[in-house]
Formats: sequence, structure tokens, C-alpha cells
Amino acid sequence: MAPYEIRVIGDPVLKQQAADVTDIDGRLVRLVDDMVETMYAAPGIGLAAPQVGVQKRLFVWDLNDGTGAHAMVNPRIVESDGEWTYEEGCLSVPGMSWSIVRPNRVHVVGRDLDGNEVSHEASELEGRMFQHELDHLDGVLLIERLDPDQAKQAKRQVRDLMLGFDAEPAPAAPSRRLSLR
Repeated sequence: MAPYEIRVIGDPVLKQQAADVTDIDGRLVRLVDDMVETMYAAPGIGLAAPQVGVQKRLFVWDLNDGTGAHAMVNPRIVESDGEWTYEEGCLSVPGMSWSIVRPNRVHVVGRDLDGNEVSHEASELEGRMFQHELDHLDGVLLIERLDPDQAKQAKRQVRDLMLGFDAEPAPAAPSRRLSLR
């Protein structure tokens, strides 16, 4: 069983901006370990601290590229470029995904668990994951990234999900569906 339960849309913690991490200590390292375990159990490729009810500017990720799990503390995007539309989902909005336009390339800086500054230039899937997790740290859910027509339909779907009225199963996900968590 995962150490944390992932918070879902409607939980007020998901709408709040996370606070900067001021101390990188053993408790933070344990939090990261538990978040990684929760992310793998979900399964997902990224998980932000607010998704497990912790209001800290921190997220973990593993793109299944053989490099293992990573964490970034107090991340921020310093540069972005291009445009990429991709089907995006989220553990905090379970079973749903939408085509969302985001910058294709981003440059993200932050700190690792040793307190060292880290810098990542990323595009496509990795770049999208960084943007998605940073949105969580700013209290933004992917549903807020939709165009007005998508948003109207999505709000109906979410309302039905929250009320338990989703009587018909969700359609099978496309093979390239991105499930950022």
C-alpha cells in the first residue's frame, strides 16, 4: 500500500500555492521517498507534494528512461519556447485526459536533495511533465489549461465523477496518452 493517498479534484489543497522549502533535511528526504513510492503505486511519471496534501514546492518524477527517480525542490521555469499539443491526464483528476497546448521546451531550475542547484532543459514529454508538476505547486489543475469549450465539457465530466454519476466506463486511452501525476 502506498504511503500517501493522492488528493483529487475538489480537495482545497490542490488549489493553494505551495510554500518554498526552507530546510532540506531528513524529514524532506523521507517525504520524497514516500512520494516516489506513492507515484510508482499510482502508477505515474510525476507527483507534486500538494497532491499528497503537503504544501511544499517539491515534486518527484521518473520517466522510465533508466535514470531512476528524481526530486526537485523549489523549482521554477526560467525559459520556455515553442508549442506542443498532447493528451494529458492527472492522478488528481482520475480517469480523464484532454488535449492541452503547452510550450514544447522549458528550462527549469531548482535544488536537489543535497541543496545543490540543478538545471534541466527539457522538451516534449519531459518538458510537459515539468510544467504539469509546477502547475500543481501553483495550485493549478490541468482542467484550467483547457480552452472554453473543453473546459465546459470537462467540468461536466468532473462533476459527474465527484457525484458518482459516471455510469458508463471511460473510453480506452490512446496508446500515446500522457498520464502525468
